[in-house]
Amino acid sequence: MTLRSERVRLFQTLPHPCGYFATRTAQNLVLDPAAPNLPALYALSLARGFRRAGGHVYHPHCPNCHACEPCRIEVSTFKPDRSLRRCLAANRDLDVAACPPGLTDERHDLYARYLRARHPGGGMDDASGDDFSQFLAAPWSPTEFLEFRLRGQLVAVAVTDVCETGLSAVYTFFEPTLPRRSLGSFAILRQIELARARGLPHLYLGYWIEGHAKMGYKARFDSLQILGPGGWQPLAKRAGQAGG
Repeated sequence: MTLRSERVRLFQTLPHPCGYFATRTAQNLVLDPAAPNLPALYALSLARGFRRAGGHVYHPHCPNCHACEPCRIEVSTFKPDRSLRRCLAANRDLDVAACPPGLTDERHDLYARYLRARHPGGGMDDASGDDFSQFLAAPWSPTEFLEFRLRGQLVAVAVTDVCETGLSAVYTFFEPTLPRRSLGSFAILRQIELARARGLPHLYLGYWIEGHAKMGYKARFDSLQILGPGGWQPLAKRAGQAGG
């Protein structure tokens, strides 16, 4: 595989259970984790639809399924709709700060409670400190933890990679007892603001799966683009073409 002038080896994983469809298996292509120029390759690979999990940069590569499509928000044209403006207003009492990544007791406690509430019995609801560190950051990754605090209490963390090609929303975990605040959506809104403030063109949101219940929240953000065979295209434009 070649990314501009960079050349890197790709590895294919063995089949493993799909995280989105219980009856399917999945496979990924993974950039060589030993590549000495991995940080530079990572920045370039975001625009090619790759994503980071722990120290691995991967892209879905399933022989019999192509449901996962890379998606990103074009920061310069994004405008929040009425519901997202309400989300901003509901969380105006939160303090937000970009902090160095890493494990702390406070972060791990919030992470563990979030997983127990969101993924009960799924194998993720008993995360150790090592699980936290191995999944959310890597020694080479350009990661910041955006911390959201309510009167000093940590209520959300948005794990964010900062690259010259844009920000990547790696993972967000938040206080499960505050559903009315829509903290996941608020985290995306603040990441968009951060990208705009730093002059970065895009916020990468991982993957879009048409019609999947877990993906509906992404469609709330206008300027969402999907990477297909013809390159990056606005989701709204593609939906209009399909409807026509």
